[in-house]
Amino acid sequence: MGTGLGLMIVNTNNPFDFDGKRVSVIGAARSGIAAARALLTLGARHVLLSDSKSIDELAADVLQQVDEIGVDFAASATPEMAIPKGTDLVVTSPGVPKYAAVLRHAVEAGVPVWSEIELAYRISPAAIIAITGTNGKTTTTLLAAGILRAGGLDAVVAGNISADEMKCTLVDAAFAAYLEGAVTRLIVAEISSFQLEWIAEFSPWISVLTNITPDHLNRHRDMDEYASAKRRIFERQSPTDWAITCSDDPISAALSLSDVKAQHLRVARKSGVLKEGADAYVDWESGDLTICLPKCEPEVIMNARDLPDTLPGSHSITNALMAAAIGRIAGVSPTTIATAVRSFRGAPHRMELAGECHGVRYINNSMCTNVAAAAASIESIGSPAIIIMGGADKEIAFDGLAEPLIRYAHHTILIGSAADKIEAAVRSRGYTRISRANTLEEAVLLGASMAKPGMVVSLTPACASFDMFTDFEARGAEFRRIVSDLQGQPVINTTGGRYE
Repeated sequence: MGTGLGLMIVNTNNPFDFDGKRVSVIGAARSGIAAARALLTLGARHVLLSDSKSIDELAADVLQQVDEIGVDFAASATPEMAIPKGTDLVVTSPGVPKYAAVLRHAVEAGVPVWSEIELAYRISPAAIIAITGTNGKTTTTLLAAGILRAGGLDAVVAGNISADEMKCTLVDAAFAAYLEGAVTRLIVAEISSFQLEWIAEFSPWISVLTNITPDHLNRHRDMDEYASAKRRIFERQSPTDWAITCSDDPISAALSLSDVKAQHLRVARKSGVLKEGADAYVDWESGDLTICLPKCEPEVIMNARDLPDTLPGSHSITNALMAAAIGRIAGVSPTTIATAVRSFRGAPHRMELAGECHGVRYINNSMCTNVAAAAASIESIGSPAIIIMGGADKEIAFDGLAEPLIRYAHHTILIGSAADKIEAAVRSRGYTRISRANTLEEAVLLGASMAKPGMVVSLTPACASFDMFTDFEARGAEFRRIVSDLQGQPVINTTGGRYE
């Protein structure tokens, strides 16, 4: 398959011979079940799937899938049960913390531990485009896949992306490519820091780091550990691969040649300066989004004024530039890229228009689970807003919310277990227009009673969902339902209009 530089895309993975191996898969979530299913077909002599939860704690659909694939399964598993003597390999799910006793047991026993994305890389004949970062990775992933498809390429979306119907683990996508012999396919995968903790040879053809801001500090020991996990996406790449980073992000900008051995393309939104002969940037005089690949002349993709409503705010320019850069590397023409960007329909639960009632727009931004994302979202709304915020704390500081709330929020309604912490942080910095609600429904109804025509009521949590909901999708779905009840009509289709 040709690229912008006339290269051929080849997955240079080091296939692993699973024949006769004893493999333990840790965690019976989606990725663990996908890994067990693939390993059984790949010829492993024995596959043991385990989970620390009891049978009663596991969801019925999980137990059904375990039964359907016919894998040996251990619930309420101790480390010794999960990794019996003679185990050749451990494949861990991202939901299992790096410092969990079961993984420490594997390391102490000298058993190799792989993330499920390492397993996917080892079995995939398709090249992988891996996108990580704190914010923007879902939008960049979906936008890049749309650009590649518009260019006639066989591109599928996979990985950590899990909004509504988009649920395909990287193992599932890689295994499908293996069964189909899909050597020209491109797997565009959203990758989390958790998935990068246990890689060995994982080497995407294109790796993207959107940015790094505080997040998941309830799981990582500190920001250094979090950033180090993210940077591992470049660790095994070769000079024939590509790395895309954002020069506007301080941590990404500090990456050195020792960190990135691939061809390095830097995206600059805040500055129109071309750096080191290979860059993607916006010319703020003309508004042109421009890409310059090595040994190529700069090419204008489109004007920033032509970005759709589903890509609002200056942060969306970075997402569009990164996705466009992926397209150009893969050989998609600037004209085709521009057409694909203009037709982008957005991501479910990401600044999604849930409905409008009495002149008030209701925005479902349930996917917004950290402070930097919340700040950017609030700034991009562009109308007086009532913000519904709160949820489960991820041990990150909420101080950064005060300024955008002061500037843009007419009122803020706090919910969830982090409400006290958020209120203390923003009040200390001068923001006082705050109310409390016990449930999301109570918050929406309160927001509706406060809102005037032309205003926006936005679910912008800045927190995880696990104190009140099973995941951010359930939280977003409940918000849609409540808005639908306000309207007295069916919930808007999730592929319908968006407002940002």
